[in-house]
Amino acid sequence: MSPLVWRRSRSGHGCSPEFTVPLPEVQRRGCCYGRRVLFKQPLWAGLADGTVTCTFRRWRRPLARPGGHYRTPAGVLRVDAVAVVDPAEITDDDARRAGFAGRAELLRELDRHGDAPVHRVDFRFAGPDPREALRQADTMAGEGWADLARRLARLDRASRHGPWTTAALRLIRDRPGVRAADLAAAAGRDRASFKLDVRKLKELGLTESLEVGYRLSPRGRALLDREPEQHR
Repeated sequence: MSPLVWRRSRSGHGCSPEFTVPLPEVQRRGCCYGRRVLFKQPLWAGLADGTVTCTFRRWRRPLARPGGHYRTPAGVLRVDAVAVVDPAEITDDDARRAGFAGRAELLRELDRHGDAPVHRVDFRFAGPDPREALRQADTMAGEGWADLARRLARLDRASRHGPWTTAALRLIRDRPGVRAADLAAAAGRDRASFKLDVRKLKELGLTESLEVGYRLSPRGRALLDREPEQHR
């Protein structure tokens, strides 16, 4: 099995990690993930320690941009360059920098993905995912919790199916590690919209993705622990 896959994700589980839209774009929109690109788990350590610094993908159009910051399970990557390349010019050293044993293995992987132009993406490790620290932030001043409550209230108001944030957090608390499809059914929701909403909670540091399903982060648990105080 090759160490790398770069494609649109339909999963979201820990076994199919995200390479998402740039962080500033996510922060401006306040929640949503965009197109995701997947690194397989054997590459995570190399992404973090700097031994994996590029990848090659067949794309009809570029799915990453120079200067963009992207998240992976290893942390945040900064893309330095994106260019269309001739596969015949890829070297063994290039392939090793992309996490493959050599050029032949990389070319076999590229051949599995059609005939679109081959793009080379060079990147560097830019630091840990800021959501990691956010998930651990289970103690805040009162204004911090109030601001979080306001952000959740905005998500509730913006939803076409009514308030959902507290119910989703309680469901994940009570059923950690349960498939998203089963959680969605329990909530009377379709899987796609439920997963999108959980990603919004993840952006706020309230949930964590598992290989199957989700769990609350320490921040998410602390928020629900405050419920009696907030709703008396």
